[in-house]
Amino acid sequence: MSERWRSAVPSILSVLLALVVCWIAIALTRDVKVAGEAYLQMLFGGIGQWPRYLDGGDVGVLARPLGESAGKAALLILTGLSVAVAFKAGLFNIGAQGQMVLGALAAAVVGAQVSLPAPLHLPLALLAAAVAGALWALIAAALKLLRGVHEVISTIMLNWVAVSLVDNWLVVGPLRAVSTGGHSVSGTAELLPTSHLPRLLGDISRLHLGFPLALVVALAVWVWLIRTRRGFETRAAGMGAEAARAAGIPVKQRAAEAMGLSGALAGLAGAVLVLGTEFRYPGALGAPYGFDGIAIALIGNNHPVGVTLSALFFGILRAGGTRMQLLGVHKTFPELIQGLALLFVAGRLIWLALLKRRKAAVASPEVPRA
Repeated sequence: MSERWRSAVPSILSVLLALVVCWIAIALTRDVKVAGEAYLQMLFGGIGQWPRYLDGGDVGVLARPLGESAGKAALLILTGLSVAVAFKAGLFNIGAQGQMVLGALAAAVVGAQVSLPAPLHLPLALLAAAVAGALWALIAAALKLLRGVHEVISTIMLNWVAVSLVDNWLVVGPLRAVSTGGHSVSGTAELLPTSHLPRLLGDISRLHLGFPLALVVALAVWVWLIRTRRGFETRAAGMGAEAARAAGIPVKQRAAEAMGLSGALAGLAGAVLVLGTEFRYPGALGAPYGFDGIAIALIGNNHPVGVTLSALFFGILRAGGTRMQLLGVHKTFPELIQGLALLFVAGRLIWLALLKRRKAAVASPEVPRA
């Protein structure tokens, strides 16, 4: 087994174990039949009802679930990459949620207040979100590099500063939408259509350009980390700052660049949410995809490919979670699977020890006695 696959095995086993444990939990609280049907409905809700489609059903039974899965996966890819990039530089960015909030607000403001043709408006809104997220992350980077403040503390605190600043002041105050017809309006003004992420399948699905955009970003991050000098220097600085410094690598500069890129990725996630599905900054951003990015990055072993596969898998599960309600299972059950998988991944040393023991047993077979 190659080293790359060996490093992925703990994550794969952790996810499988989480699925088994959660299936047992449903079986014990309900019954075995309900547990099996709940998992089947979760699968149908994520990848579509293929049996119904093959029996002559409408293509919408596939397109709608796949659109929901892709939308959630896009957000998880970007926030997972955000955490992974910082980790490669030896930094723990726990602030992706706050950076995502600032990015979402920036995209909403540009999308609603700036009037431009679509070929210019959409890229400008995405760029504004990336810049906002990067600048918010660079606050933590400056505190770390100039004053020695640990980035875990600063990014956690900046999360709540961002949420309080945006949700508790700007969105309900200066940037609040103007009510029309006496009706109360929550959040910012509606985005102009020229800033919307185009839907790829029309009205039959909410699949939009944000999903392929997230895949392209993941590929770009992989190329940067693996194929460029700066990416190599960033990884070297993350593995050993003193050794990297002795080799002439500007460790502080690479750390700042990684943290800025990390924030930009989280900001892009906020833009994808606002420009692709919400079409305004809502009263509150809702699902904590920034925090979910931590789990996705760790399960994906902080590798762009692993992060993408992890995000796709959990995007499917989370999109299908709503169908589990048909059987009395709460729609957030996939989040429990994700949390358990993260818990098991945290014990990856146990998995690695088991793999090492198995490898030793294969390398040294027992000699038969005479």
